[in-house]
Amino acid sequence: MAHVVNTDLVQDLKAHGARQIEACFNCGNCTAVCPLSKGEVAFPRRIIRYVQTGMKDRLCGSLEPWLCYYCGQCSETCPRNAKPGELMMAARRYLIGAYDWTGIGRRLYLDSRVELGAVLGLAAIVVVLFVLFAGPMTTELTHEGGVKLNTFAPARVIELIDWGIGGLLAVLLLSNVWRMHRWIMRREPGLKVPLEAYIRGLATLFTHFFTQKQWLGCKSEGERLTATKWFKHFCIFAGYVTMFVLIVVFLRWFQTDAVHPIWHPQRWLGYIATGALLYGVGSALVGRWQKRHESHKHSHPSDWIFLVLLMLTTVSGILVHLFRINGLAYATYVTYVVHMAVLVPMLVVEVPFSKWAHLAYRPVALYLHQVQQLARETQARTANLQPEPAQS
Repeated sequence: MAHVVNTDLVQDLKAHGARQIEACFNCGNCTAVCPLSKGEVAFPRRIIRYVQTGMKDRLCGSLEPWLCYYCGQCSETCPRNAKPGELMMAARRYLIGAYDWTGIGRRLYLDSRVELGAVLGLAAIVVVLFVLFAGPMTTELTHEGGVKLNTFAPARVIELIDWGIGGLLAVLLLSNVWRMHRWIMRREPGLKVPLEAYIRGLATLFTHFFTQKQWLGCKSEGERLTATKWFKHFCIFAGYVTMFVLIVVFLRWFQTDAVHPIWHPQRWLGYIATGALLYGVGSALVGRWQKRHESHKHSHPSDWIFLVLLMLTTVSGILVHLFRINGLAYATYVTYVVHMAVLVPMLVVEVPFSKWAHLAYRPVALYLHQVQQLARETQARTANLQPEPAQS
């Protein structure tokens, strides 16, 4: 099949962070050391060739960038210092922009000023909306001595806003996932995928989404370091998902004026999620600052923006809670506005268009990889059952 060559693809990937791509002369060392290289899957060499030869359609239809978790061994051992692991990270950024039909994701990745401007602009809108429509900032406390936060920001109103934002983000992200699916499945036009393969593959989707266990697949850095990296990443994932469920699904129970005892689920669930986020995000920030491990040596502006927003959301959230239960009324109201002014831009910008989108794309890629394997097995069995043509 003929392919249209995109002569700008190398420069595109460089703009997304693959600064050393032109140093690669395809010696094959990265494929030799990569634990993901099996059979015909040449990690990460095949992706490098797609980029160097301008094969945009092949790149957009590839699963490999999402299967790579950047252990860093390929970059550490590259004789030309071409940083193939960095290229795979850049490819993931490029694909997030390519999947996004609005074109916003691409603009955010190519110009960090646009991303910062979007975050600050949305934050300003949130603050203005609170100034115009928030309830009274009463100093009257509850009988337990807590702040009446729901007088200032009624949970039923915030809940409706949560659902509206969540619905919008779901539509955007799922439509982008559908585009991803179409690109990947077009790679093998002769492969017929039965519905059964999609159903059987769901176990893979949910397993990888909820466990993030693919992090444990790369043993090149040693089992202990690999497990530590997985645990830090899992803390970020688990903390975020827990807080997302509490805020979107159970907000009226979670944002309450009552001061529950410390053993109440409303408190300890929040504390566990907050602790996980502080540990996971804090470790990621320190790692990128120290640059000791290969995967942290080269950070794109979007990496920093995402982590800082998540840390600010976590810290402001726990401060709202502490101020509220200790009866500090004005501190509670002001911190709540700051919390929402950070949280809303993080969700609207990062989930469908930037770094946080990989929360969906990674497990979906592993799911589609499994679906393709099941479809190939079914097709092979069907072919073996076909009667041989009669001899003339």
